This record gives sequence, C-alpha cells and structure tokens, in this order.
Amino acid sequence: MARLLPSLFSLSFHYVIVTTVFISIPRLTHSLTLDADIEVLRALKRGLDPNSISPTSYLNTWDFDLDPCQVMGGQFLGILCTNPLDNSSQRITALDLDGIGYDGFLTPSIGNLTELTILSLDKNKFRGPFPGTLSNLKKLTRLSLVDNYFTGPIPRAIPSLNNLEYIDLSGNSFSGSIPTNISGLRSLTYLSLSNNGLAGKIPDLRGLWQLQTLDLGTNQFHGNFPIFPVRLRSLSLSHNLFSGHISPVKRLTHLRRLDISDNRFSDTISKDILLLPRLVHLNVSLNRFTAIETVNFFGEETPLEVLDAENNHFHGNLPVNLVTIRNLSTLNLAHNLFSGPIPSEYGDKPGQPWRALYLDNNFLSGNLPPEFIRHATRVTISLANNCLRCPRAIPLCRGGQRSASECGEKNNRGG
Repeated sequence: MARLLPSLFSLSFHYVIVTTVFISIPRLTHSLTLDADIEVLRALKRGLDPNSISPTSYLNTWDFDLDPCQVMGGQFLGILCTNPLDNSSQRITALDLDGIGYDGFLTPSIGNLTELTILSLDKNKFRGPFPGTLSNLKKLTRLSLVDNYFTGPIPRAIPSLNNLEYIDLSGNSFSGSIPTNISGLRSLTYLSLSNNGLAGKIPDLRGLWQLQTLDLGTNQFHGNFPIFPVRLRSLSLSHNLFSGHISPVKRLTHLRRLDISDNRFSDTISKDILLLPRLVHLNVSLNRFTAIETVNFFGEETPLEVLDAENNHFHGNLPVNLVTIRNLSTLNLAHNLFSGPIPSEYGDKPGQPWRALYLDNNFLSGNLPPEFIRHATRVTISLANNCLRCPRAIPLCRGGQRSASECGEKNNRGG
C-alpha cells in the first residue's frame, strides 16, 4: 500500500498538469475580440500610406499578433472595448485616433463596428467621400472628423443616427447643403460644420431642441437670419453671405457668444440684442450695419464684455450710452464713419473697466480726453487715421491721422 501512494500521487500530479495545459490552450489561441472587428482595424491600417504611420503614432502600436481588447499598456492605443459579463466576444466601442497626419482613405468596413459609440479621426489626411456604411453605426454618440480632406456632401446617413450628441465636421471639403432632416437628431448638443464648402439656405433647425453650440462659419450659406433652437449658448455664422436684419436674435435668450462677422447683415443693432441676459461676447464686424440702438444701460443686467462692431457703415457721433454697459471691457468701433469729438464720458472708462478701445480709421475730430493719456499704460487704445488733434509724440497717436483734405471732404459731405 505504501508503494502505491507515490504512484497515485504522481498520477494525480500529472493529471493536474495535463488538465491545466488542456484548459489553457483555448485561451492562448482564441481571440476574445470579435474577429470582424479585428478585420476592420486591419483594413483601416492597410488603407493608409505606411509612410504616414510614424513610430510614435497610435497605429504603430497595433500588433495583430495580440488581441486588441485584451492587451495592456502601450498596445492598440486609440480603441476602447466592451467588457461583457458572459462569454460573448468583446466589441470595439471607441475609435479615437491621434492627429498625426495619417494619409489615405477610410475603409468602408468601418460600418462593421456596430457597437461603436465614438469615432474621432481629427487632424489627419483622410480623403474622399465618407463611406456610406456609416449608416450601420446606430449606437454612435460622437462623430468628429476635424481637419481632414473629406469631400462630397454631408454623409446622408447622419440624420438617421438618432443617438448622436456631438458632430464636428469642420475643416474639410464637404459641399452641398445641410440635409433638412438633420433636425431629427433630438439628442444633439454640439454641431460644427465650419470651414467647408457648404452653401444654400439653412433649414429650420428648431427640432434640435437640445443644441447648445452651433458653428456654421466659413462657408457660403446665404439668406436671412435663420430660425435656430432657442437653447443655443454659442452661435457662429461668420464668413458667409447672410443678409437682412438680425432681429430674430432676441429670441435666443441663452446665448453667451454670438459671432456673425463678415456677412451682409444690415440695418440696426437693436438694444434687445445688447440686453440679452446671458450674452458676453458679440461680434458683428464686417457687415453693413448703420446704427446701434443704445439706451442708458444703468440698472440693466447685461453681462456683455466684448462688443466688436468694426468695419460697418456706422456714422454720426460715437454712441455715448455704451459707457453705461457695466461689464464692457473691449469695444471695437474701428473702420466706420464716426465723426465729431470723442465723448468726455469715454475718457472715464479706460482701465475701469475698459481694457481695449479701438476707434481707428474713422473721422473723429478734436482733442483727446485727458484721461486717455493718463491711463495709456493700463489699456490698449487705437486712434490712428482719424481727424484728431493728436501729437505724434504721444504713444496713443502712433500711426498718424488723416490728411486735412481727407477730413475736409468728409465734413463737406455732411458726415
């Protein structure tokens, strides 16, 4: 019996080893990431110019001898995966590449990543139309393609992706118009289509009722001021071809930042806009406005800090009541047709709280308010190319004034 014990122990020991090895073999050979997802990653990498994959890039860490969802540390950077509680395969949920200049075409098989919630390809050189298989990514919440070379129309699939909360297609070469059915994306809070070749009129976007940020700048949109969702906090329409008046802005009572610069808007900037209850930054420069409707703002709760009204068609005297906007720190009225003296009330504002005042390239005349000279080191003031009595020895007067004949012609025309 004593002889049998070592033999039994030896058999048991070998059984444990064999069983352990047998059980562990599948774990070494079976990929825990869904094979179809791995093939998408392979195709994505194959579609790029190898010379654009630098040694320090995310894609250089994609070693397909390893399992993408099981690696630790510095392998397969730029992806996130599900963590299923059962024995099902892991799926890729986020593809967030580094902006290092990957150059090539995006594989149509991207549509096979059906669990994807985040797709971010910012600051690369992806080119060509965006694959139509985008329509398969029903769980996508964030789509960011900033600064690539994508062309063609805005992907038709986008309005069907009802879970989208964030879209940024800025800095590409998309063309055509905004799909009218994009207003069905009721979860959307951020939309940027800036710096593309888009054109046409803006459709009714009121259906995007949760939208807080909208940037349509640097395109070729035209028409009157569009109808926008009332919850917007930041709106940019800069560098387009919009025209007409901007009175509909007063409906957007949640706005903190409004940039409508470099368009063809005209008529008057009404006091209702200056009194928007949350507006901090207003840029109306490079338009065709002719007047600013101002009242005495003492006692009015307006948080406005920056008013940029450069390069319009304003004329007459400088609007005195702007000094009663309590929080105003930057005022730009340069490149207009203002004339007459600088109001003495303006002299009290530099440094308290005005930090920057731009009045250059008008037809202002007379002496400088003495306070301008006293506060010159505490504030930026630009007065060049007016008709002021402004000695060149004073730093504020650098840049010179208009010639007497130029100022005389303006006076002869009646301001």
